[in-house]
Amino acid sequence: MEWDGAGRDRDKHEGRSFRPPYGEESGITRSQIPKLAHTDGPSSRAAPLRASLMPGYLTKQENIAVAGVEDLIIRSLLDLQQFSDPTGDAERIGISSAMWPLFGMLWPSGAHLAARLALRPVLVGERILEIGCGLALASLVGHRRGADVTASDCHPLTGDFLKENLRLNHLPPMKYRHGNWSIPELEDTLKDDAGRRIVDGRFDLIMGSDLLYERDANATLAAFIGLHASPAAEVWIVDPDRGNRAAFNRQMGERGFQMREERLDRIAFDDTAAYKGRLLIYRFNDA
Repeated sequence: MEWDGAGRDRDKHEGRSFRPPYGEESGITRSQIPKLAHTDGPSSRAAPLRASLMPGYLTKQENIAVAGVEDLIIRSLLDLQQFSDPTGDAERIGISSAMWPLFGMLWPSGAHLAARLALRPVLVGERILEIGCGLALASLVGHRRGADVTASDCHPLTGDFLKENLRLNHLPPMKYRHGNWSIPELEDTLKDDAGRRIVDGRFDLIMGSDLLYERDANATLAAFIGLHASPAAEVWIVDPDRGNRAAFNRQMGERGFQMREERLDRIAFDDTAAYKGRLLIYRFNDA
């Protein structure tokens, strides 16, 4: 069922189909739900969706399997046609109506990041930060495995979707912070001008997926990462071969990071689309 934001549950809405890199090679498979264009209903172990949480737009619910962790139930936007910004919160921070729904979809690069994190040993005392998390699939994978994860994004609804997906999966609360690297931050500042808790402190792993989708002439993303990376930090960026990668590499190098990369290419099989991209791994030169 999908919640339509007006007090009604709807069945089998058709929308644009997205196929993440599911299959044995990626470590990710789809469970029970044959197509992401619609859903046959929530898992029997999921509590009913609270109607007040997601007003004004349609959602869907899916079971997502990532090798190494129990399946996750993910509530997402129905499709890329959804939009709801009645108080102008998104517009005030520069999120257009076209960009608005992107946070609420499952994307192939995010699925690759989640699969990679599922293979990483959980280390006591290690702090992990996901930036531009969207639906925070990778963060949920790490949280389910017992890692100390903080998810962050600048979209006004990301925190609500995260709380809902934590509830659907019977997981304890997870740290969430507002993270907008286009706005300069001051160290030791805990809230922004709107009173939102922002990313603070330093982390041992900073990760993100498909973050290099627009030019960043002022190197705001690299500066944000540098501000929050511990001296021995590792940075993971899953990038679907965006054209801004070379500029980002230079900006990270100017801040003392060296980079290596791993190709993540997958051929198409069954109903799964091909994927071309890479995992960019950065560490400080002296780490």
